[in-house]
Amino acid sequence: MLNSPGPAAYTAASGAETRPSALSGVRICDFSGQLAGAGATKWLAAFGAEVIRVEDPARNGLWDIFRGNPPYVDERRGIEFGGGFNNHNTDKLGVTINVRTERGKELLTELIRQSDVVTENFAAGVLERWGFSYDTLKSIKPDIIYVSNCGFGHVGPYRSFKTWGPIVQAVSGLTFASGLPGLPPAGWGYSYMDHTGGHYMVMAIMMALIHHRRTGEGQWVDLACSDSALPLNGPSLLDWTVNGRPSRREGQPNSNRNHEPPMAPHGIYPCQGDDAWVAIACRGDEDWSRLSALIGEPWSRDAGLAGLEARLGRQDLLDEKLAAWTAGQGKFEVQARLRAAGVPCSAVQTPEERIDHDPDTVGLWPEVVHSAMGRVRVDGLPVRMSRTPWRMERGAPCLGEHNEAVFGRLLGLSTAEVASLKAEGVV
Repeated sequence: MLNSPGPAAYTAASGAETRPSALSGVRICDFSGQLAGAGATKWLAAFGAEVIRVEDPARNGLWDIFRGNPPYVDERRGIEFGGGFNNHNTDKLGVTINVRTERGKELLTELIRQSDVVTENFAAGVLERWGFSYDTLKSIKPDIIYVSNCGFGHVGPYRSFKTWGPIVQAVSGLTFASGLPGLPPAGWGYSYMDHTGGHYMVMAIMMALIHHRRTGEGQWVDLACSDSALPLNGPSLLDWTVNGRPSRREGQPNSNRNHEPPMAPHGIYPCQGDDAWVAIACRGDEDWSRLSALIGEPWSRDAGLAGLEARLGRQDLLDEKLAAWTAGQGKFEVQARLRAAGVPCSAVQTPEERIDHDPDTVGLWPEVVHSAMGRVRVDGLPVRMSRTPWRMERGAPCLGEHNEAVFGRLLGLSTAEVASLKAEGVV
C-alpha cells in the first residue's frame, strides 16, 4: 500500500490535504500501549504516518493504564485525562473494536487488510489468542509487517514470562550496575527500558519498511525489551568478558570520575542552594592551569598539582578542596565563570530547568490540542530534519474518537452503521 492518506485527512471536517512528510502513505494498525510501544508509533505519527490506535470499548480503553493515570492538567479525572497517554499518542487516530465479537473480528480483519504494519506490545501470544497470529495476518495481507515488542520476545525459555520496565532493568543487569560498591542498587528512578524499547521498536519498524519498499516482502519483527537492555551494559560486559572483572568492586565504578581517559579533577561538586551541583572536567594540564588560576587559593597554586599523575594520586583531597570552593557559589555562577575561562563545566540541571529556562531546547516541547484537555504541552522529538521535519499538532485520541471517520473512509461504513455497531457493543 504505502499510499494511504495522512492523519491530517481526518482532522478537519472538510478533509484537509495531507501535509508533506517523510512517512506519508504509511498506515499502522496499532495495538501498542504504555510507552515501549506507544512511544515507538508516536515517532511514526510525528513524521506523517497514519497511525490508527485500536482499543477495547468494553474495557474503556484500559488496555493502556496510562489513559486515566496522572499527571493531570487540572482537577479533571478519567480515561481522557491521563497526561502520559496524551504524551505518547499525539497525532494518532483512535478507534474501538471489540475483538471478542465476530463482527469485531471482521472489522479488524478489514482494517489490517488496509494497513502496512501491525504493531503491539502485549505479552507474548495475546494477539494469537485473539485469532490474529502472524500466519493469520499473512493470510489477510501477504506483505504485512508485524512488529511485536514484549519483555522476553516470542522465542526462548522466558517467552511465557510477563514483565514491566523495572523488571527488565533488573533482569538485564542495569539495576545492579546503578549502585556503588557497598551500597544497594540505586535504581533508575523511572522505567528507562520502556523508552529504550520504544526506540529500538521504531528503528525496527523503519528497517522492515525499507525492506518492504525494496522487495515487496513483509516480515515478523520480534523484539524483546530484555535483549535491548543488555547492550546498555556494554563496558561492564566487555570488562567481564575480557578481564574477568565484575562490574561492582572496590573503587569501581566511581559514579562521576573518568578513568579512561584519566582526568583530574573530574566530578560533580556541591553548590549553594538545595541539592544544587555542578559538573567539572579538567581534560589535561591546560584545563587545570586555567581552573587553578581562577580559584586563586594557596591549595590550587600548589606546584605539586601541576601534573596529571600527581593530581590523580591526590584525587580525594582535590575533590574535597574543589567542593569547598564551589559550595560558596551558585551552580550557574560557577558554570559561567569556568566556561568563560575555557574549562569544561555545566550546572547539574533539573528537568524543570531544562524545559523552562534553557534556550537550547526551545521547540522540544510543543503544544498540541486535545479534544478534552485543550492545549497541552508534550514531549517533542530530539531530531531536526531540514526537508521533512516532524510535527505534533493534535493530542491523543479520546476513546473511539475517530470511529466514524476511519470506519467510514476505510471500510465504507455509514454513520448509521457505525452507530448500530456501537449500540451492539462491537465498537
